Amino acid sequence: MCINAKLLIADDEPGILQLLKDYFEIQGYQVIEAKDGPEVLSKLSLEPDLILLDVRMPFMDGFEVCERIRGHVSCPILFLTAKIEESDRVRGFMTGGDDYILKPFSIDELGARVKAHLRRENRRKTDKTVKIFDRLAIHYEEKSVYYDNTIISLTKTEFRIVEQLSLRPGQIFSKEQLYEKVRGYDGNADSSIITEHIRRIRSKIGRYTEQIYIETVWGVGYRWIG
Repeated sequence: MCINAKLLIADDEPGILQLLKDYFEIQGYQVIEAKDGPEVLSKLSLEPDLILLDVRMPFMDGFEVCERIRGHVSCPILFLTAKIEESDRVRGFMTGGDDYILKPFSIDELGARVKAHLRRENRRKTDKTVKIFDRLAIHYEEKSVYYDNTIISLTKTEFRIVEQLSLRPGQIFSKEQLYEKVRGYDGNADSSIITEHIRRIRSKIGRYTEQIYIETVWGVGYRWIG
């Protein structure tokens, strides 16, 4: 169960916000409310376990909010929206969203999806110590990577890139997002250095296997496919 999990719910419609607040509090969740994008940003310090994000909000829409925060939070982000075009769904996932729920929605189905994402996130945290991809093992606590029983020597920055990608397999990260994550500040100026780090990581792993673990998504960024 995900009792006491904190949900940050953002919607500019007071009626929907109150409905969701009442429902999830009855289910045992702590609810943090936000009525627009800037308020979401101001409440991230409360460390929500999951974010429900309306797309159409004043000042800053949900896509922009997700883009702004994804490099700083790892919790699931679920979009709530009446927009149904495929391009909107693609944009939602490309900005780092984990799910896309159309209005009007079944409140019970929404509750089930929230619970499923939180369970998956809890498993991810539980499994964070070691992840094994075929014959490649990543030890997150000791910050090391092994192929079979042979350690692959990575620099601190290289390991951070592997860590960021491998903890969320399939999610696309831009060079800017990776740079900001591993360096801890805005990466717009020097993010091209990520390309060289990725090349070195691939070269070091490539000494042991031809399997590709880091895929280039041209024009977008990189993702872990192991």
